[in-house]
Amino acid sequence: MGFVGEVWQVHKGDESVGEILIDDADFPWLSGKFTAGPAFDAVRELFARELALAQADDEWARWEEVYDEVRRQVALTSPDGPVPEFLLHIEGERAWFRWSDEPFDDDEDGDEAAPGGE
Repeated sequence: MGFVGEVWQVHKGDESVGEILIDDADFPWLSGKFTAGPAFDAVRELFARELALAQADDEWARWEEVYDEVRRQVALTSPDGPVPEFLLHIEGERAWFRWSDEPFDDDEDGDEAAPGGE
């Protein structure tokens, strides 16, 4: 895919949370090297909680609450511009995400797409 080598930006308001240099595209997920920006410290623990809940069994309700907070605090921008819908995980120097130009489909239970991962 044509995504490898692209740089995607993560922002908190006008501040840079960091950038992701894409080095793997495994549809629908993109992943790459995460370089923290000045605003990362403000959301570091939020991403740690999000990932821990995503990897835990039977924690989807708590994960959704935490991920809603992630979405309130950060935005993702592709090389082509802002991304309206995304699911982003950051751990150390790695980040992986999926995105859509439209809201993700709900599953049959009315919950948003499961968080998944690499």
